[in-house]
Amino acid sequence: MKQKINILIVFSAVVLIALCAMQYYLVKTTYEYKIEQFRGEVKAKIAKITNDYSDIDSTVFVKKDAYYKQVAEDYLLNPERKERIKQAILQSTFKKELTERLQMEFEKEIPNLELDFAIVLDKFVLYNETASDTIFAEKPEIANKLLGNLASLNDAFLVRNYVGTTSGIVHPNATNERYKLLTEDTLYVSIKNWEWIVMKRMALVFAFSVVSIVVLITLFVIALQSLIKQKKISDVKTDFINNITHELKTPLATLAVSTKLLNRPEVMENQQHLEGLLQTINRQNNRLQNLIDQVMTNALGHETIELNKQKTLMPDFLHSIVNDFRVAHPNITIHTDFYGVQTKLNLDRFHLTTAIINVLENAVKYGCKHITVSSALKDGIFSIAIQDDGMGISKKHQSLLFDKFYRVTDGNVHNTKGLGLGLYYVEQIIKAHQGSVQIVSDLGSGATFNLNIPSS
Repeated sequence: MKQKINILIVFSAVVLIALCAMQYYLVKTTYEYKIEQFRGEVKAKIAKITNDYSDIDSTVFVKKDAYYKQVAEDYLLNPERKERIKQAILQSTFKKELTERLQMEFEKEIPNLELDFAIVLDKFVLYNETASDTIFAEKPEIANKLLGNLASLNDAFLVRNYVGTTSGIVHPNATNERYKLLTEDTLYVSIKNWEWIVMKRMALVFAFSVVSIVVLITLFVIALQSLIKQKKISDVKTDFINNITHELKTPLATLAVSTKLLNRPEVMENQQHLEGLLQTINRQNNRLQNLIDQVMTNALGHETIELNKQKTLMPDFLHSIVNDFRVAHPNITIHTDFYGVQTKLNLDRFHLTTAIINVLENAVKYGCKHITVSSALKDGIFSIAIQDDGMGISKKHQSLLFDKFYRVTDGNVHNTKGLGLGLYYVEQIIKAHQGSVQIVSDLGSGATFNLNIPSS
């Protein structure tokens, strides 16, 4: 049964992990789709602004084109100035002015987005009738920035490419000096806090995913706890049935043998034997009745226990319980340290006596040789502490110790007879007196039971 439960738990955990991984994949895919959707919207808005630069300021862009032609013609006249031509292109005089004008237009047309941009020059190629010459052709990088205020392309995305062509003549009187100029540059944009914008757009999806995962995990934990609890209850019930069966077998077997002996003529004629058998039958009958009464009485909850409360003087009441216990267990050393001032408590003497005896008997069952019984009065609570030097109780069992029919299963503890009702009864009696029970123990270090009862 335990192996089946472990297999079920492992299988359920694997399924839960798989579902969480699938949910993560769906959220991640949705996030990537939202990013592309957002960038598409930005590209469309910027395209409307940059399709026709004349809408911004035609004079600046005329100056730019004229500057490009001048640079190209200077190069054709003196090809040895190639590196200087490149620097001249990248450090043009219109760079700052055009950057400011584009930035103002972006802020005007897209006021809800705070963005930085850069136009990066990719190619600057000259053609004539016989050959072509590449002045500039590199992979896009921020060092080749023509315009803009971006400091890096790491967090930017490509919006669009611009390809421009123009033609001219190096000198009006020159022959075969007609040329064509090809330029290619790329616009990159970086949106500040774009992750937060995308996250807000998918907030509903993200919230639904988180809630569904939390609900799924919660249901799994609840189901697992319920399964483990049911397994423990089943084990406790099975253990109780085994124990009660064992306890009933001995008196029943004795009764069966005694009944058979009564049918023998020699026994019927011997008065001494007959009386002995009748006494045996009577003892075993009483034992059976006591077992049944123990199950019926000790299994009651504190709500249904009827208390017959009387004014009881402490510590005289405790002295009488300890003295009677000493007589029944002469091999056990019992020390007392009772609260010195006489105190009257309103309690049920019979039930409280039985509860204290149960704790003392329990200590003896589990190997103690010395017991200390003490009492104290503090803040209106009268506490009775019963400390033993037995085998102690591990932490994992202490929360279940007062459950009905529960018995500790560590080591050889089950060699000790019992129905698992003694400590349950103790807690119910103390609760019926509006009190509480605490245990302080470590395995191998004995145990201390504190019975706390209101003094008024």
